[in-house]
Amino acid sequence: MLSLLIGEEPDGLPLYGRLYRQLREHILTGALGPGARLPSARGLAADLALSRNTVEAAFRQLVAEGFVVRRTGAGTFVADNLPEVAPFRPRGHSAALAGSPPRLPRRGRTIAQLGMTEIERDSQLGPCASDVAGFPVRTWNRVLARRARQAGSEALLPADAAGVPALRRAIAEYLALARGVRGEAGQVVVVNGTQQAVDLAARLLLDPGAVVAMEDPGYPSAAAAFLASGARLRDIPVDEQGLVADRLPDRAAMLYVTPSHQYPLGATMSLARRLAVTRWAAATGAWVLEDDYDSEFHYGGRQLAALQGLDPSGRTIYVGTFNKVLFPGIRLAYLVVPPTLADAFAAGRRLLDGFSPPLTQLALADFITEGHFAAHLRQARQAYAARREALLRHVASTWSRAVRLGPSDTGLHVVAHLPARTDDERIARAAPMGAMGVAPLSHYYRGGRPRRGLLLSYGAAGPDRIRRTVEALASHLPSA
Repeated sequence: MLSLLIGEEPDGLPLYGRLYRQLREHILTGALGPGARLPSARGLAADLALSRNTVEAAFRQLVAEGFVVRRTGAGTFVADNLPEVAPFRPRGHSAALAGSPPRLPRRGRTIAQLGMTEIERDSQLGPCASDVAGFPVRTWNRVLARRARQAGSEALLPADAAGVPALRRAIAEYLALARGVRGEAGQVVVVNGTQQAVDLAARLLLDPGAVVAMEDPGYPSAAAAFLASGARLRDIPVDEQGLVADRLPDRAAMLYVTPSHQYPLGATMSLARRLAVTRWAAATGAWVLEDDYDSEFHYGGRQLAALQGLDPSGRTIYVGTFNKVLFPGIRLAYLVVPPTLADAFAAGRRLLDGFSPPLTQLALADFITEGHFAAHLRQARQAYAARREALLRHVASTWSRAVRLGPSDTGLHVVAHLPARTDDERIARAAPMGAMGVAPLSHYYRGGRPRRGLLLSYGAAGPDRIRRTVEALASHLPSA
């Protein structure tokens, strides 16, 4: 039996670890009972073609954990004082249940299924990504290194769960000037990403079974976070003016909305509808979660201020991110919450994962206050505007008139609308690997009859990749 203990196991464990694990398993299952004598280290090493040191290392680990004892001059034995090895079976549970493999409870299965769906979506389609190659890495590294020298051991200590004060002040000042957001530094809560911001809001503001109104089509990862919290979704249609506000329900706990650049259709919510949303929130007592994920990239015309700045009732929570504007690896985003919720959100953040790395936060605060952030945004807008123009130009000259492009004044993607019943999934799969991001629009609808189209993400694609993608898809598109 012992000659079969060691096999080829692609788990990265060293040989002594494999031997230890197999011997431990035999003891736990009762194959080696209390008092059973193990072969000598020398003999077992010879039987298994292992070095004696490998066997000794496994034995020492078993001794340290109390599974075996070594008696001078007698040998190595399974410990006598081990508890009886028998499966625990609560009263009223069947033998079949006791022998069944471990399973997640219902809520765990829901979360795992939603998470796997999002992983699959991201791996196959890719998000509307920005171009990290255009980020000023040298400037960032210089700021980061200087902050590391100045902070010393302070940067190694735990930080405030809501974020370091310098970064919260910088965010509040930037948002007041750039987006018309109303709020002091104490209302800013720093998190790791938009997904964590949505999850935190759901945990704090939604009871199980609460109704969350959402745009349809909308951001799938936000919907997944709400569903994972036990909420029920109410789909609200979207047209060329954004969310259709007069379709909002009479009762809901929250509205999740992307008013500056509706995801994925690209519409900007009209001022009349923004005001209608604020009136609805005040009348119903619902919270509004405003996701302003990429409004920094605006290419033409006057940009409307954030919905949060128009809300006199103070029921709008603003969400922004640096992961898309700067680079995904920075893992910093933020919420601006009403003053009455600031302590609760900080406490909730502490419960989730404590805090974001203080050194990165301090460096980002310097990056903003010293003007590097504004300079990067100016250059990034120019680069993305050129890519947007290249995409629009190639589509106009290559694709048929059956394709209609949606709004593209903001953000890093544009939707190409296709005739009804077109297989947009098949067309998206035809996009060349390593080129521009292409996703089927129908994947972003949750109910009703999904419209067909392609989500074209040009942010991380240069002009040549944009041209190659457009040309490669031309033959797969319906004719006019």
